[in-house]
Amino acid sequence: MSEEMDMIVLYDEDGNETEFEVVATLEVDENEYAILLPRDDSRDPEAEIVDEAYVLRIEQDESGEDILVGIEDEEELNAVIDAYEELVKEESN
Repeated sequence: MSEEMDMIVLYDEDGNETEFEVVATLEVDENEYAILLPRDDSRDPEAEIVDEAYVLRIEQDESGEDILVGIEDEEELNAVIDAYEELVKEESN
C-alpha cells in the first residue's frame, strides 16, 4: 500500500458528508472492491488495528462512472475481507 492515500467524500441518506481514505482496491471473483477508512486525524496511520473499515463494491453507472455499492451478501463480504487480509499479510513480509 502506498504512503499517499486517496481521499473521497461520501454522503449519507441525509446529505451529511464523511471523508474517507481509500486504503486499498482489490479484485475478487471478477469484481473490484474498495477498502475505506473514515478520515480521523487522531488515528495513527501506522496502527495495525483499525476500529472501523468499510468494504464497498466498485460498479459503473449507466454513464460508465465508478460508483460504490454496499455489500449485502455475507459470503461475498467475507471473501473480500479474506483477500484483503492476505494482501496485508503479503505486503508486511
